[in-house]
Formats: sequence, structure tokens, C-alpha cells
Amino acid sequence: MKFKEGFESWISKFASAIQRNQYMQAISGGLMSLMPIMIVGAIASLFVGLPYPPYQELIENIGLAHLLTIVTKLTTDIIAVYAAFAIAYKFSSENKLDGFSAGMFGLMSFLILTPLGSLKDNTLYLPFEWLGGSGLFVAMIAGLVSAKVYTIVLKKGLYIKMPAGVPSTLEKSFASIVPGFIIAPIMLIITALFERTSFGSIHGFIFGLIQTPLTKLGGSPVAFIFMILFCHILWAFGIHGMSIFFAVMFPVLTPLGLQNLEAYKAGAALPNVLTFDSIGFALIGGSGATLGLVIAMLFNAKSKQYKTIGKLGIIPSLCGINEPIMFGVPVVLNPHFVIPLIVTPTITFFLGYLLTLVGILPRLTGIGAPLGTPIIIQGFMIGGWKIALYQVVATVISYFMYLPFFKQADKEAASEEQENITGNAEELGV
Repeated sequence: MKFKEGFESWISKFASAIQRNQYMQAISGGLMSLMPIMIVGAIASLFVGLPYPPYQELIENIGLAHLLTIVTKLTTDIIAVYAAFAIAYKFSSENKLDGFSAGMFGLMSFLILTPLGSLKDNTLYLPFEWLGGSGLFVAMIAGLVSAKVYTIVLKKGLYIKMPAGVPSTLEKSFASIVPGFIIAPIMLIITALFERTSFGSIHGFIFGLIQTPLTKLGGSPVAFIFMILFCHILWAFGIHGMSIFFAVMFPVLTPLGLQNLEAYKAGAALPNVLTFDSIGFALIGGSGATLGLVIAMLFNAKSKQYKTIGKLGIIPSLCGINEPIMFGVPVVLNPHFVIPLIVTPTITFFLGYLLTLVGILPRLTGIGAPLGTPIIIQGFMIGGWKIALYQVVATVISYFMYLPFFKQADKEAASEEQENITGNAEELGV
């Protein structure tokens, strides 16, 4: 009991210290503000990916598949674009300055740092490669740096002052000119420096620095576990770890899955314990195995905030789409959830692999499940009823791993909500 109370007290103090930091507040607040966009994108992904052939044929024939794909492309697939604006907006607003102008500079900065593509006729275009989760870390840097410069310049009074009587919108626009002429060159210098390296851009530098040594690990179980652990550590800091995991492990493990598939078709024994589909043991509800967290929100939340998020996130999470949870809670850069975020998928994978190794679970057939396939159904598709049953067990593990950490976060959220209610009542004289 004393250990539990001491642990909860430590988590609470650690979280409070992090959350009082204005940079962390801007990132957290900015990501939370993206929840509506993420929910829309998640639902669209869910509808476009339902693995039912007659349904897929129907939406393809009537053109709905194309329209739903547009929604996902312009929501979850460009989340970094929205984040750059939102983080800069939040930082500036917390400093009592014009958040919109700062947000625009955050967006501008991110786009300057993002490399353009070129067609054969030298026509430039903006590729999607770094606009989604893979570019989120750079979006945070761009949002914070541009907002910080904007804040410093305005607080020092280094801006164009307009005479009295000028509309406020015009006044703010002119006040933003000087910060803009400082922010743009800073971002251009960063871009120019990285263009002269083998990485090509700051995006390439961040991922290349991490990805290059990891490609040498190979496809052993130890490497697989290390990659899951390491990629979720990256997730905890807002870097899309699974994009690195896929880049490193997919080319190594895909041939092993194909070997199993050939053996399965021939009715022979499956040769490989580990395939790329083994990642399904770890991603119960998406990165971080967050399905248990969503269930805790749904059934254990005392705060309205988390209960609402649980209701919105449960269906997408059942289909492995958890961007609304990762960025909407947020789970990333949240000291409350850093431990279960890293540890839970590592445990569920290791247990699944161990049970396969000793023969309790069957080896995976190499038949992949489409994106968005609901949990349990996915298990049946990739390995049979035992794999589906293990996904239920892994969900229970996820629930109990996240529960103590969630209870502390929920307690603080409920307390804050009660304080807001009391404060509002006092203002109204109730």
C-alpha cells in the first residue's frame, strides 16, 4: 500500500513538473486540439479498410472509396502540418500574444524544413512522406522555435507599430512582419545546411541517424524485441517509431512470412516462428498496445474528459487505428503513460513469441490482414482461433498495465474539472 501511494505520488510530481513546462504545455495542448481531425481521419480509415469483399466492391464502384481516401490523406496522413500550426498557436497564446500569426509561422517553418519533390519537367510538389507521423517531431521543433522567436521579438517591441484607430486584425498583421523576416531565414539556413549533407533534410537526418544502425540488427527475436522497445521510446518523445520499425524490419521479415505462406499452401510444417505479422502481438489496438487504455477510459474514468475520449476511441482502436488516442489524449510526451507505452507492447510481443516457440500458439501462416481489420478477426486471419484468443489475453494484459497509470491521470483530470466547475460557479455568484 505504501509502495502504491509512493509510486502514485512520484508519478504525480513528475507529471506536474513536466506539465508546468511551457514548451511541454504547448506540445500537449497543440496535439490535444487535433483530436477532432484525428477522429474524422480514423473513422474514414475504418470505413475504407473494412475487410469485407462485397462491401469493398460496393464502395469502389460508387466512388466512395476514393472520397474516403481523400479524407484520410488530408487528416491523419498530414497530421504534422496541423501540429506545426497548433503547437505554435498554443505557445504564443500562453504568452498572451496573437496565436493565429504564430501558428501561421509554425506552419510556414515546417513547410520550409520539408523537402520538395521534383517531376521530370522540374515541376515542384510537396510529397506526403514527411507530412504525417514521420514528420511530427520536426513539426514540434518548427512550431516551438518559430513561436519562441515570435514571442521574443514582440515582447522586446521590435515590430511595426500602427497608429491608434487601425483595426486590430491589420495591426496584428503588421506586427508579425518583423518576426516573419527573422523566422524565415532561420528555417532557410537549417534547410540549406541539411541539403548539403547526405541526409538531404532535417527529416532525413533524424530518421537516418536512428534508422541506419538499426538496419544492421537483422531479424532475430532479440532484434525484434529491441526494435519494439526502442521504437516505443521514440513514440514517447513524439517521434513516429513504427515508421522506423516498418522501414527496418519489413524487408528483413517479409521473406520469412512468404516462406511460411508457401509451406501453408503446400500443407507442410511452417518453418519460421518469427514473421513480420508477429508485430500483431505487440500492436493491440495500435502502437503502444493502447486498447487496454481505451477500455480503462471507457469503464473506469471518473473525469468527463477521459470518458468521452474512451467512447470516441474504442471503435477505431478495436481496428488498430489509435491516432486519436496517441495524439488526442495525448499519450505521446505524457509522463503519466510513458512507462506502459514502452513496456506493454514489449511484454505482449514477448509472451506471444514465447508461446509460439513452445508450441502453445501456432506459427503465423503468412496470410496478412488488411489495415483496419478488427482485433480477433485479424487473429483468425493470420493464425487461427488460438491467435485470436491470445489477442484477447493481450488486451487484458494491456488493460492492467495501463490501469494504475490511467487512474492517476484520471484523478488529476477529475480534480481539475471539479475546480473549473467551482470556479465558474463562484464567478456566477452561485
